[in-house]
Amino acid sequence: MSVPSKRNYFMYPKDKWKQFYQGESVPITAKSLQQIKAFNDRISLQDVQDIYIPLIHLLRMRLDNFKTWHDTRAMFLQRPAQRTPFIIGISGSVAVGKSTTARLLEVLLSHFFEGYKIQMITTDGFLYPNKVLKKKHLMALKGFPQTYDMPALIKFLNAVKTCKREVKSPVYSHQVYDVIPHRFDIVDRPDVLIVEGINVLQLPSNQQIYVSDFTDFSIYIDADAKLIEQWYLTRLKKLMKTAFQDPLNYYYRYAHQNPEAVVKMAKRVWDKNDLPNLKENILPTRSRADFIIHKTHNHRIDKVYIRKY
Repeated sequence: MSVPSKRNYFMYPKDKWKQFYQGESVPITAKSLQQIKAFNDRISLQDVQDIYIPLIHLLRMRLDNFKTWHDTRAMFLQRPAQRTPFIIGISGSVAVGKSTTARLLEVLLSHFFEGYKIQMITTDGFLYPNKVLKKKHLMALKGFPQTYDMPALIKFLNAVKTCKREVKSPVYSHQVYDVIPHRFDIVDRPDVLIVEGINVLQLPSNQQIYVSDFTDFSIYIDADAKLIEQWYLTRLKKLMKTAFQDPLNYYYRYAHQNPEAVVKMAKRVWDKNDLPNLKENILPTRSRADFIIHKTHNHRIDKVYIRKY
């Protein structure tokens, strides 16, 4: 796949990027990192030190500038200064490690930004429930832009950005493969909100306001599609031996089927659904990100890109 444009991004190999800031040490242990990382993802404490510690410092500078600008604008308009949330968007393909990055940033920001309220949500909760997708004949396209309740997501982000109290975010369960009725995460005037999802940077053609209009810093997790496919299928094989063994799991019916047949089925799903969604709807949004984390074999981060302007 193509690489980000040199006209729009500075590219830094890992060894160069880590030199920009090492003023803090990693505040987590290897054991706690295991609990943070997504299933089948790989990340080391050295990755956290080399990639995420400089990123945290960059975010601190961005947040300081954000607060200064909002205070200055309030003074100019002769209005009371408002505690406007700083929203970080994290996007990328399925199986590329978005949730690991989101959870890791939540932990690191909570540690280093003392006194700040940090919260995180995933846009999966704004998928239409399965019964709606079936009615609309969209189950096979789950994850495509048309399968999300975008007006509800925009309404949620607008409420958060305007400092509404106790804003509800629907909860999605990967175990039951559906939105859980009447269950919500409550977002209550955070200083920083991390929003993770494949559609964070997308521009649906039928809307005048987009998710990215609410984000103040955006991150795209990038890797070659062939590698993502390998991670996707490897994760499936491991899930067949673990989570799929639960009778309550949506995929329980596959747990005791022929593994090779299940992998072939998953390969068809990747080819017909996930790969087209990546090419048509996710990858084109990469050029809108402020920061790109590029992964290579074994989920190893080899370089980062940062937008020039």
